Amino acid sequence: MYFLSDEERKILVKGLIPKARAAEVNEELRGWNWHRPPLEPIYAVRLGVYEVASCYCPTARDLFLRRVRNIKARPNEAMMMGSLIHEVVSKVLVKAKRLIYQHGVQNYRQIVSELLQPDGNDYIPALVQQMPEGSSELARQRAESVWQFESSRIIARLQDVLSRQPYVGEDALVALAVPVVVEQKLDGTFLGLSRNLSADACTFTEPMVLDLKYGKPRDFHRLGTTGYAMVMEAIYEFPVDIGCIVYVDFQGDRVVIKREFHLIDDELRQWFIEERDQKMRIVSDELDPGKSEECYDQCPYAPECSV
Repeated sequence: MYFLSDEERKILVKGLIPKARAAEVNEELRGWNWHRPPLEPIYAVRLGVYEVASCYCPTARDLFLRRVRNIKARPNEAMMMGSLIHEVVSKVLVKAKRLIYQHGVQNYRQIVSELLQPDGNDYIPALVQQMPEGSSELARQRAESVWQFESSRIIARLQDVLSRQPYVGEDALVALAVPVVVEQKLDGTFLGLSRNLSADACTFTEPMVLDLKYGKPRDFHRLGTTGYAMVMEAIYEFPVDIGCIVYVDFQGDRVVIKREFHLIDDELRQWFIEERDQKMRIVSDELDPGKSEECYDQCPYAPECSV
């Protein structure tokens, strides 16, 4: 999901990266200025990036119900399918790295064999069992499709690196063939966020944050990559100016992917901070923002919100 096509790599190298390097992001909105306004947190509440970035509910009453009234809603089917896809992608990437270290460069055929023939727990995680009746079989099929798609791409990358680098070692092979960190753990304390954040994926060759989504594209999805980028800037003190939303869909048993690259510019950074401050205030002051007049379909909080 996170490996770019040749065309996308050209867009990134010849388009976005030069624009990012030439862009003059307002210094006040760089994560490393977390100790100054407007980035300095004004409430003691700690939010997750997903809580700030989720704008499905226009009034953020879903956040109020969850954090203030402590109502736990069951995830809808689309949310569960998205979590399933993310879990499978993470597992295949981690397993590929583990197999390289375990078997070594000389036994790459064993690596290929084990990636192509995973055990059931790899691509049929426990999450499948939680799917609504009638959806679990579809979830199994899609999980298997995702595993096959991702493992075949990793194998192609392994073979390409091995064909060009006859003296490569295991650590270098991992860095060249699978240059993605999944579930990157980040401490968002500097920006008033949770100390246990988890970004879907990051690349460090050219700092970029990637976020995997299942469902209809939304403008506010970019707030997630923006939040993680600013946290990375606060921790590591280097600029992170590029984000990528990876949308996953299916046509039958075929995986369909659309990647949307974007600059993490002043507008997105300011939007993220405004959302953070507004939602921190809702939780800190226990302010009920009221039910939205534009509720979205499949809102998991719809029954509780209507009470």
